[in-house]
Amino acid sequence: MKTTLDLNDQLLADAKALAAQQRTSLTRLIEEGLQWRLRAQPAKPARRGRLPVFDGHTGLVEGVDPKSNKALLEALGDDA
Repeated sequence: MKTTLDLNDQLLADAKALAAQQRTSLTRLIEEGLQWRLRAQPAKPARRGRLPVFDGHTGLVEGVDPKSNKALLEALGDDA
């Protein structure tokens, strides 16, 4: 399949040089790199724990902005 990629100029130049050095095509070099990265991925994404459910008996911790995803994630200890 043909596709168009927008690559950094230096990265492309380095890849072309490596392909020439290894006597292979740029396409083959890119395919090998993608295959390598895909194999390195875990089979299943890590399961996250269940989020706490609001039962109506308590409120938010003071200082947590309920309109901010970042603030909510930080309050949960998940600031990834």
